[in-house]
Amino acid sequence: MLGVFLLIAGIIALGLYYMVAPIILSTYRRYRGRRTIICPETDQIVEMELKAGRAGVMAALGRQDLRVKWCSLWPGRKSCAQECIKEDWPAAGEPRDHD
Repeated sequence: MLGVFLLIAGIIALGLYYMVAPIILSTYRRYRGRRTIICPETDQIVEMELKAGRAGVMAALGRQDLRVKWCSLWPGRKSCAQECIKEDWPAAGEPRDHD
């Protein structure tokens, strides 16, 4: 009976390793690091950082949920609408559009 449980646990572990971990890692790499952007609310140049770990876990669950971890305008504007977050966020090594 113990062998059956070990087999099931092994199959689950392999599934997590080969299916879930790549999704988490690629999403984490895409959203990690600080970015310099123009705030849509204040039209100022700011630095901000997203919660990359949370974005990776949520992507593995099939949900797109991006949140700001840090912004240079905080704490004064911490309750902003976070409209600066884009779903087509460029990865750390990708060239960025300067619109």
